[in-house]
Order: sequence, then structure tokens, then C-alpha cells
Amino acid sequence: MHGKAMTTKLIALDLDDTLLNSNREISDENVAALQECAKRGIYIVLCSGRAEDAIRPFIKRLNLEGIGCSEQGKFLIAINGCSIFDLKANEQIFCKKVESDILLRTNEIAESVGLKSEVYTPDTIYYEKETKWTKLDVDLCGLKGAEVENYSDFLKQGFTKMLVPGEPEELQKLQKVLKAEFGNRAVIFTSKPYFLEILPPNCGKGEAITWLANHIGIKVEETMGFGDSMNDESLIRLAGAGVCMSNGLDAIKQIADYVTEKDNDNSGIADFLWKNVLK
Repeated sequence: MHGKAMTTKLIALDLDDTLLNSNREISDENVAALQECAKRGIYIVLCSGRAEDAIRPFIKRLNLEGIGCSEQGKFLIAINGCSIFDLKANEQIFCKKVESDILLRTNEIAESVGLKSEVYTPDTIYYEKETKWTKLDVDLCGLKGAEVENYSDFLKQGFTKMLVPGEPEELQKLQKVLKAEFGNRAVIFTSKPYFLEILPPNCGKGEAITWLANHIGIKVEETMGFGDSMNDESLIRLAGAGVCMSNGLDAIKQIADYVTEKDNDNSGIADFLWKNVLK
């Protein structure tokens, strides 16, 4: 699509394999395109499975506040849509948690097959014991990691997300067991082949964008979402314009309204925006 410019008032962007390249960096081209969108009054919302503090460095990289567009860059969506922050007001404006009994039962089932679970706060990943998998997640997210002595009791307070890391084959089996156990009481999927996520029901990036659009006072039809993987499914499906990266999963491409011509290592977002939004 390179015809008439699209009417867009909010752009939501997944991070890994979407806005970020293979070095987990935002290219200068993507920064420039998103800054231009902000200058034209479009909200730029980073929308990730990561926790809040792990997203903030990328918001700093966009530097929307530095170009006088703090209003356009003030919202952040974390934990795959379970948490929304207003950075300007420095407050969480939306939060959903997984019920404590689901967390406890998931941990029990995971441990029965030799796997360990983790839960998240805005700045820390908590677990019972550090493993190679917890270290991997801490390194990827850029958050603090902390062991909890009475982990089961700790889980009773409820959390926005539980993650079970492990080998992909093990997680596929566990995913089937957990889905059968909880039904529609939890959203369960693999965000990466080695990360199985357990989230609250009716909660995803797309649902968060719908809530945020209503909060701001714009139409959902005026939103655009970029993603590549299964945790972007509701974002691509529910945004006014769902855009899958050319390097994205075939399942996401099939439900997307558009697919970028370039991939995440070649500033695919900037290329799409200049051709379709910034005319």
C-alpha cells in the first residue's frame, strides 16, 4: 500500500524482532520516522512483554521528550498488555493480575516436570532458585533478578505475569496441560520458543490498545500496531491497522492487514511509515 496516507493517531510497537534489530537496538532510521510521527501529533506507544523498567531505556532512545513531544510519548504498555503506565504522571493507570491459585498450581505442575517458574514486578524478576534460564531472562530483560525463600507464599499476592522458561519441547507439552487445566481463566502462550507465559484472561496487547484509545479519546480504527509473534496476535487483530513484520510468523502475517516490505534488521517500520503514514 503506497496510496493515500493512512489516518493514524496512535502507533503501538512491539520491541523484540519488530522495532529492535537482531542486536536489540532501535535503528537511527526507526527513531527518525517515529519522531516525525510524534511531531505530527501521533502517540508512540512501546508495547512489550517486558516489564516497565526493561522498556524505559528504549523510550529514552526515542527521545520524544527531547524534541518537545512528551505528550506523544507518555504511555507505555508492559507485560503483554497487563500493565499501562502514564510516564508523564509517573503512575500505573491500568493493571490486571493472574489469580494466585493459578500461579500456585502452574508452579506445582511445572516443578513436577522439572521446570521452574518466575513472576514479575516493574523492576524485578522473582524466582525460587536461579537457573541458566532465569539468568537468560534477566539478561534479556535488563531487570534485576531475586531469589525468594518462601516462593509459594510469595505467589499468593498475585502477579501480572508468570513465566516458565525451558526447552521448547518441554514447554509445548506443559502448555497443553495448563490450557486443559485452566481453560479461559488464563491466557497461555509461548512468546519465544523457550518462554511459556501465563497471563490474566481477556488481557493482551490488543485489549490494552483498545483500553488506551478509549482513555485518550480516539477511535480504535485510528490505531496502528506493529508485531511479529504470537504475543502480538491480539495487537495485530484488534488495532485499526495491524502490521506484521516481513520476518514475522506466518500465522501473524495471515491475520495482519499489512506486511512490511523490509524486516526488523532493515528498519522495516521506518520504511512502512514513510510510505504509508508520513506522506
